Amino acid sequence: MKAKVPLHPLTPTQTWWLLATGLAACAPLLTQLPAWLAAVAGAAFLWRAALAGWRQPLPTRWVLVLVSLAGTAGVLMEYRTLFGQRAGVALLLIFMALKQLEARAPRDGLAIVLLAYFLTLTQFFENQSIPVALTTLGVLVIATAALASLTDAAARTVSLFRLAGLLLVQALPFMLILFVLFPRISGPLWGLPSDAGSGLTGLSDQMSPGTINNLIQSDAIAFRAKFDGPVPSKQELYWRGPVLARQDGRSWRPGIQSLDTKLSYQVQHDSPSYAYAITLEPHNKPWLFALELPASLPADALITSDFQLHAKKPVQERLRYALSSQTAVHYSPENPRVLAEALTLSATHNPRTTKVGAGWTAAGSSDRQRLQRAIDFMRAQRFIYTLQPPLMGAHVADEFLFDHQRGFCEHFAASFVVLMRAAGVPARVVTGYQGGERNPVDDTWVIRQSDAHAWAEVWLEQQGWLRVDPTAVSAPARIEQNLAAAVPVGEPLPWLAGTGLDWLRAARFRWWAVSNTWNQWVLGYNPERQRDFLKRLGMAAPDWRSMTATLAVLCGLMLLTLVGVMLYRRPRRDPVERQWHKLSCRLARRGLARHAWEGPADYARRVAAELPAAADDIRAIALLYAELRYGAPSATSLATLRRRVSDFKP
Repeated sequence: MKAKVPLHPLTPTQTWWLLATGLAACAPLLTQLPAWLAAVAGAAFLWRAALAGWRQPLPTRWVLVLVSLAGTAGVLMEYRTLFGQRAGVALLLIFMALKQLEARAPRDGLAIVLLAYFLTLTQFFENQSIPVALTTLGVLVIATAALASLTDAAARTVSLFRLAGLLLVQALPFMLILFVLFPRISGPLWGLPSDAGSGLTGLSDQMSPGTINNLIQSDAIAFRAKFDGPVPSKQELYWRGPVLARQDGRSWRPGIQSLDTKLSYQVQHDSPSYAYAITLEPHNKPWLFALELPASLPADALITSDFQLHAKKPVQERLRYALSSQTAVHYSPENPRVLAEALTLSATHNPRTTKVGAGWTAAGSSDRQRLQRAIDFMRAQRFIYTLQPPLMGAHVADEFLFDHQRGFCEHFAASFVVLMRAAGVPARVVTGYQGGERNPVDDTWVIRQSDAHAWAEVWLEQQGWLRVDPTAVSAPARIEQNLAAAVPVGEPLPWLAGTGLDWLRAARFRWWAVSNTWNQWVLGYNPERQRDFLKRLGMAAPDWRSMTATLAVLCGLMLLTLVGVMLYRRPRRDPVERQWHKLSCRLARRGLARHAWEGPADYARRVAAELPAAADDIRAIALLYAELRYGAPSATSLATLRRRVSDFKP
């Protein structure tokens, strides 16, 4: 029976390298996981570090089994499943931490490094930004250095990092080729159905007190817009989103809607037109945003009967679409059911507001006159735009208009719509974003969640739907300038909206420009953009077969190039040493290969004893080699050695 070969144990240096690798791979993920799980992983790493520092034996297998079962049970209780994105990452993180406590041999270290590579990939589940990519690169360098240490425990730290960096640089051309040519798929590769869109924020399809206010507190980017030609004034930058026509007490929800592939209004071509492209961040809802009103539909988009753009599925990945908008359109006659819904009021809510609006319905007054009276009413009041309104009860419009007179856009819009409906004018609430911030670095408009806004829309018989922004009437600074200019001094604001440091603004603009480039050309490199790019490179009709063939050819050529460079840069053998090596190779065929420790005299004696007929020749060659190798070489002597070796026949 063949004896079992003992495994070489990990050295202390290798153990610390594996600990560094595990920590580097797990640390970026801890913020995405429950606190108890981060504590368990941290305790396991500290336990292993203490054992390594004090040179203590590792825990028994039964202890690790029990801890593993407890961790798995905790994940099951936390996520109600062991499958899916977040539960899977949590399990892998626990296994990474516990694997450190059973790593005894280099093959265990190899498992840790491979697990670290996979955990590094999971960072992109939640975020694909530039900082995450740089963090991933750092983890890859540490893990690759740890992998190198498993084969050379005595190597210095600097040498291991240099080797890891060199390997990653050599892999860079292959990465670029794969990125450009590998057939793309629609949607993120990691978008698991049970987890897709988790944690995404944006406008909701219902509005109640505090809904938009909570959203305004966020500095997150909602979308970016790049204009191709003229840009409307900031006061005209109304990005239309969900339309809310149904009132349910304190809340507003979408009303009667139908989806179509064609516009239900006619564009007035003599009015100003704006062409632009939007890069929309994922928000897990189907609606898209456009300037009022779109003159064309993006590819694969629909439009509702209340002029809201819709994608065919929830937006769970960054989406780029191009369209144009017109400032004036001709409306078709509205559906009577839609107009009836736009006049509906709750019989038990806002009696004071309803009474004021009903008082404007005097005989002979037109819808436009009643609209003007409502605008004058809003302008005459001393409303304060604030992000910290008082808590309101069931009669939100009444309390806002007559009691507190403090609120933000959703209070202004909802109260105005109640006034108009009470006055007999069909009206509804429109939500979306207003304004934005132009980035002078790349001339892109950045619209953040803090730009979320609500306004009103009224129906005039001879004109159609007309946008009316009560906030612009009562607090024009919110529209003409920005959020910070509208709220009272000292009121808390989103961080980016409240800071006024010029150097910080300049740095932010540059960072936004870099992030936008990253989003467009890296994260936004979808199948359509890949086809367009490859066509510009000369591939007339790129499909997966041609791309795969080109990919294989280019990777093969790149591999041959790297091999050629390595062969060219290999250490060149001294011409004297080359002849001596040639002789040794020739004698190796007779079983007389030279040992590494043998000098020329010893080797010649051993060969002469085995091959008496060639004894004189081998001694002469050995003597000549020794003179050239350790004496003063000459061209004549080197030529003689070359001839004697060539003529030698063992």
